[in-house]
Amino acid sequence: MAVDLSFYKSPLSEEIREEGREKGRAEGEARRAAEDVLDVLEARGIDVPEAVRERITGCGDPEILRHWLRRAVTAPTAEDVFTDE
Repeated sequence: MAVDLSFYKSPLSEEIREEGREKGRAEGEARRAAEDVLDVLEARGIDVPEAVRERITGCGDPEILRHWLRRAVTAPTAEDVFTDE
């Protein structure tokens, strides 16, 4: 008995796969950006409390994370990364 696999070749199926790829890329970009923020703070010798670490790693918006990364370069404390929001 043959199994109908036509759905997997359909435009709808390709659209679903592409949405999944885009979501995966965005999640990967956000994860990397969060790591960058934490790396900068660590390289500067700044203590990162768990609450700050969770806020940074829990953020899924690459634009916000890029902003925090710029702030991490000069912020006197980890909490100050968020001060101008």
